[in-house]
Amino acid sequence: MTERRSASPDLAAASPGVRGPKVPGGGPEAEPPVLRRVVPILRIFDEAKAREFYAGFLGFSWDWEHRFGENFPLYAQVSRSGVALHLSEHHGDGTPGTGLLLYMRGVHALHAELRGKDYRYAKPGIEEAPWGALTVTVTDPFGNRLTFAEPKED
Repeated sequence: MTERRSASPDLAAASPGVRGPKVPGGGPEAEPPVLRRVVPILRIFDEAKAREFYAGFLGFSWDWEHRFGENFPLYAQVSRSGVALHLSEHHGDGTPGTGLLLYMRGVHALHAELRGKDYRYAKPGIEEAPWGALTVTVTDPFGNRLTFAEPKED
């Protein structure tokens, strides 16, 4: 059996018990990179409208907010069921009209909850998406589109 070796002994040499190759500059690579979560940043323009939509209508918790000083733009986090969204009034954070796809369970219950709130600016329905999911789509006051999707079971 022939052992394959890299052209760069520093990258290929690994000590027994060490995971992965040595990285340039010395130390071993401990673990491969692991992505943990994504937190989208959505552009907003009005705090009161954002609170009404995200907390009042969609039922997200308003977790925290930050401003660099008085009369500065808002940066906030909302969350529901372990999913966090960041909302920002800062120029350059996010783009109005962003679309999010939020996979979930219980789309019928969410639909009933939203319809029961009788939000003046949105009366969402349930649609069957061509890619095999039931969806409820709402658009926030800033043009961002949130599609809640429950894949149909085969």
